[in-house]
Order: sequence, then structure tokens, then C-alpha cells
Amino acid sequence: MFKASILFLSRRNSVRSQFSEAYAREFNHLDVSICSAGVGKIAAIHPLVSSLLDMQSIDTSQQSSKSISKIKNHRFDLVITLGFTAKDKFTALPGAPSIVHWNVSDPLLPGQNGLSLQQRIEDCAQKIKGLVSNLFSDGYLDAFVVQKRNTDRVFDSLSEGIIAHDINKKVFLFSKRASEITGISEKKAMSSECHDIFDAPLCGPQCSFCDDNSIDDFETKRYNSVFYDSNGVRKDCRVSVVPIKSESGKTQGVVASLQDLTNQKSLEYLLGKVTVYEGIIGNDSKMLQIFQQIRDVSAYDYPVHIFGETGTGKELVAKAIHNESTRKSQPFIPINCGALPPGLIESELFGHIKGAFTGAIRDKKGRFELADGGTVFLDEVADLPKHLQVKLLRFLQEGTLERVGSEDSIKVNVRIISATNIDLQAAVDQNRFRDDLFYRLNVIPIDLPALRERVTDIPLLCDHFLKQVAEKNNANPLKVSNKAMSFLMDYDWPGNVRELENTISFAVVKCQGKSIGPADLPPKISKKERPTRTAGNAVVLDQLSVLEALKATDGHKGKAAKLLGVGRATLYRFFDKHPGIIEKRKSE
Repeated sequence: MFKASILFLSRRNSVRSQFSEAYAREFNHLDVSICSAGVGKIAAIHPLVSSLLDMQSIDTSQQSSKSISKIKNHRFDLVITLGFTAKDKFTALPGAPSIVHWNVSDPLLPGQNGLSLQQRIEDCAQKIKGLVSNLFSDGYLDAFVVQKRNTDRVFDSLSEGIIAHDINKKVFLFSKRASEITGISEKKAMSSECHDIFDAPLCGPQCSFCDDNSIDDFETKRYNSVFYDSNGVRKDCRVSVVPIKSESGKTQGVVASLQDLTNQKSLEYLLGKVTVYEGIIGNDSKMLQIFQQIRDVSAYDYPVHIFGETGTGKELVAKAIHNESTRKSQPFIPINCGALPPGLIESELFGHIKGAFTGAIRDKKGRFELADGGTVFLDEVADLPKHLQVKLLRFLQEGTLERVGSEDSIKVNVRIISATNIDLQAAVDQNRFRDDLFYRLNVIPIDLPALRERVTDIPLLCDHFLKQVAEKNNANPLKVSNKAMSFLMDYDWPGNVRELENTISFAVVKCQGKSIGPADLPPKISKKERPTRTAGNAVVLDQLSVLEALKATDGHKGKAAKLLGVGRATLYRFFDKHPGIIEKRKSE
């Protein structure tokens, strides 16, 4: 194992860097690895260089002319550039070595004080010999090596993982913590393309180095990312990406830090601290279970079927699964099976070739083909005609499809997420849906609760929608009065979250003050018949009666409130004052 390693770089690796390598080998008594290379078009070692070194009894048998591309995977502690061409064209190398510039003119270029080529080469050799001697004898090399080692220790001591790559996405710095977070060894990462080692999910759509995008205006980015390490373990990370700029301000690469939030996120779920997840609002225990299901299923490519009433957010859940998966950088294609024209639905899904039917004037890709590599969301899948259910089943089994009018099979790799607002098993029992397709789609079922089953989320949702409206109108968000909130929490919400959003929009338009009151709500909510009581006959709740009501209604809070003769909001306020009653009910 060498104590240190040095690379000398010049334009063509024929004179200056060859002299540097030869003299460094001569002065080397410290077990240092020494190499030279060129950054431009390589030329053979100049004959005058070889003859001059032979006269000094310096062995050059180990030396050869080579390009920097031949040693791009080697790590160096110190890089010395000779001449401005080498300095300007130098690209980052693995390990982020220290860089020193020696301004030594190229003796092969004419017009240097009228000296002959022989004299220019001899002067060049003498200058380089002195520089190399000082490097080894005056302690400069040790200083550079110590500086490099200290820098490595700083990176490795950080709690964040540090990764840097050049403009060609070649990784040249990969800290110990980055290896621990990703499960990828430093050796594997070094000089690999970042997309090769991460398979692109780490940055995904945030990547500025994909395709041919211009990165001259690249700025600092900060975002959350989910990926799976080399052992398949899910990682939640906070990523910060900062551009590496040259002296002229040109972007030369990026350095990224990874903050591992996996344990913190898990603890937040355990303690019920999560209120927003991939755009889904909720803190009710049922929603926290949904969030955990999304996290669990996103690691696998199994089909998922989402059941929920209209307006519960089935597409949001499907999009969240996609965004949490390794497919997140690929397309997410939603398809409402009930909204497609009956005569064109097969073409829309599977595509067609020119001349397949009247109006097919060109080849067209279907939705499945457009989603290749990503996710297809089949909303209201029960509305698919029977003949297309057969074709979908075959696609799920074989992963291939044929465009309408074609006999050629096309391989397509997509994940299927389906959804219905009806009981798909009931549709199978009624012979409206194929049972074999049902079993293919319903591998992982997710049941979304209706809004009336998670009324404690209504204040959160109201606050979210009010902030959205305020941002659109550049105004301060309104508040919902306690009395209006009581009306909202007592309503059954047949249209679920979508209906609540529309209700808030209605109330904002109608409200003339800073707080939404009952009179600002739609009549069907504000005029809803509710029990009236005088102070003399108000219902007073106690733990025993509430427990009995929960027991009689099998834990259904809305039904329990009706049985007790109180509004749902009143019952939930009782739960807030007696938080142990729910756990007591579960333990019975």
C-alpha cells in the first residue's frame, strides 16, 4: 500500500509531465505512487527527453505516454498540472485530490527567446527538476498529503453523506457516511455515473444532468427523496445539492449532502405526528395506517387496488405510491376507464397502427406504452368492457401488448394501480367483472376511509383548503368559527374530501368577515336538522355511557353520537378530554 500517490498532467504527456514523472521516481524515498498523463491528443515521449534522461542515468523503462482517460478510475492524493492547457482541461478525479499548478512553458512551442529546441527542453528539464526536488525534500508533499487526509476525515466525520460528481455525472467523492446511507461501497461509487449506482431514484425529476439540459444556470436545490439502498431497505433522505463553480463561474459539477431521516420519519409515524403525506392531509389513525401502507407497498411492484368512495382521494394515493417507488422518475399515467369513449377505449389504452380503422392516419402509442417504466393508474376499472378485461389480463400476465390492427407484440414494463368506488368483489359475484382479472389486480388492497369516518381530520383539511385559497388570491387565510366547525363535523359528507373542498370555496366567497360562520356554509349543511335542547335537559356525557354506546355501535363514533343524542363534534370534544377511553374500548 503506497503512502501517497501523485499525478503529473500536461497537454500531450510527451515532455513536461514525463520529466516530472522521471525526476519524481528518482527523488522518491517515501513509497509514493507516481504517474503522468496528458489531457489532450497524446504524443509519444519526445526523443530529446529520453536521451537527456539517459545521460543522467535515469531509468524511464516504466514510463509511457498515456491519456487521462486511461487512469480515470485511479485515485490520487495530489495532482500537479503543468501549463495552462492542463489546468483548464483538468476534470475531477476520484477522491477529490489536492491540485497544484506549476506554470512551466511547453518547450515544443516555438518563439521562446529564439532558443533552440534542444536548449528549451534542457531548460524545461532543469526547472522541473528543481520543482520536484522541492516537492520531496522540503516537506511540501507531506503537507499536501496531510491536507488531503484531514479533508477526508472531515467528510467522514459528518452525519450527512457527501457525494460529488463532475459535469459528466462521474462520482469523484463519496464519503464514509454516504456509503453507510446508500449501502454502496466507496470503491463501487468512485468514477461510476451517479445514475448507474443509484438507478436514478435519488434525484429523479430533480436531476439537472439528465438528457441534454443546460446546467449553466444550475442553482442550489433542496428536496426530500425516497430510495432503496443496496440491501432493499427504504431510506427517507433530505438532499441538498450545490453547484461546483470554476473561477469563471461555470458549473463543473455538484456536491450533494444526504441527511438520513429514516428513523425520524418512522418515529413520527409511530407517535402520530404526521399530518401531510405526499399531498394527502390527515392525522386520524385510519389515515396514518394508509400512509404506512403506502410506504410498505411502494418498495414492490405488485399490483395495488384502491377502494374508496367518490372524492376520498384514490388518485392521490396512487400518485403517492408512484412517488415513493423507484419508478418515480418515470411517467405516472392516470386513466379514467369510465370516461374514455367506448369506440376508442381500446386504442387509447393499447394504441393503434396506421389504417387500423377509419381516422387512424398514423401510428399512435397507447397509454400503457406511454407509461413504459412508470405507473398506470386505472381509475374506475370496473367500467372496462369485458373484451378489454381479457386484453388487460393478458397484458398483466405477459407484460406485452399489441396495438389495434397489429400482430406485433410490444414489451412494456409498467406497474398497475387500479381503483373503484364500488365493491369489485360484488361486481365479480354479479358477473360484471372477471374473477381472474380481479385476483390479478387485487394483490394488495387498500381501503380508503370516507371523510365521515375520520372527522377529526376536518379541521386540518379546512385549514389546508383555506390556505390554498389565500395563496391564490394573495390574501390572509380565513378562519372557521367553532360553531361553523361543529356544523362541518356533524355533516355526513357523501362527496367526501372533494365536497369539503367545494364547501370551503363556497364559504370563502360568501364570507364577508375574517371568520366563516354557519350562515356562510351551504344550506344543506347550515340548515341541517339537529336536536335542540334547553339548558335544563342538555345531555351530560360520562365515560360509562360513552363506552356503552361505542360497544352498541361496534365502535362507530358517528352512530354512537346519535345514540347518545349529541352532535359528533360534542362526542369528539369528550374524547379530547378523556383520551384513554378509545384505548379502553379497544382493550375490551
